[in-house]
Amino acid sequence: MRTIAVPLTLINLQDDGFHLLVEIVVFGQKLLAVVDTGASRSVFDKSFIESNIKGLEHTEEAHATTLFTTSSTLQASIPKIKIGSLILKDYEAVALDLNAVNQAYEGLGHPTIMAIIGGDLLLKYHATINYRKMKLFLYKT
Repeated sequence: MRTIAVPLTLINLQDDGFHLLVEIVVFGQKLLAVVDTGASRSVFDKSFIESNIKGLEHTEEAHATTLFTTSSTLQASIPKIKIGSLILKDYEAVALDLNAVNQAYEGLGHPTIMAIIGGDLLLKYHATINYRKMKLFLYKT
């Protein structure tokens, strides 16, 4: 089993909690994503996906995260995602409008995010978060 250590950034939400951010690479672009252990699955920003993939399938399924719930989603296959040295190929993604999250982040002086890393990937790669080292550990067999 190979261990992949990925640096995390802790952001303060006005002393009302914290979020962990991780750098990912999608469509050759370095982006930030929230690591959300309460999200059932990973999601990507709808406008980001629409600008990078043509011919998307719109659905009316509800997908929930701990940040919000929405009924307008997109399904898309992302050819390659990098999280540290972990490479995911042909990831079947769900895309949601993350604009409200980004507006809140902007109001607090934080960078925008393009994704939320949720339970599907955290479980599959047996994720461990080490707050002292500020690292996300993923394990690939």
